[in-house]
Amino acid sequence: QVQLVESGGGLVQAGGSLRLSCAASGPTFSSYGMGWFRQAPGKEREFVAGIKWRLGSTGYADSVKGRFTISRDNAKNIVYLQMNGLKPEDTAVYYCAADSAGTVRVRTTPYSYEYWGQGTQVTVSS
Repeated sequence: QVQLVESGGGLVQAGGSLRLSCAASGPTFSSYGMGWFRQAPGKEREFVAGIKWRLGSTGYADSVKGRFTISRDNAKNIVYLQMNGLKPEDTAVYYCAADSAGTVRVRTTPYSYEYWGQGTQVTVSS
């Protein structure tokens, strides 16, 4: 069974940085896609960034391009989201998710991902 555990959230001032981690356990993840999503109060869950575990190919939402970087550590089965230049509008609960479909491209819709972590709160103050 796949388990995803996020960490690294917190409170930061605008312009600051945080690094989120997602520790994955379960089957071999080589064919998986991993994604970070976020959900702010009263809003739908939205795609932030994704990475294909084997190829390392990535995808980003336009709102975070140039500020956020997704990466993975194959040996440790951890996916990271480095967030720089944080803005108040980045405030949300951030979720890690896994997609076992083995597609070539990163998928960006929440319903494409079968497994989810519990989420970690990121709050950016102005």
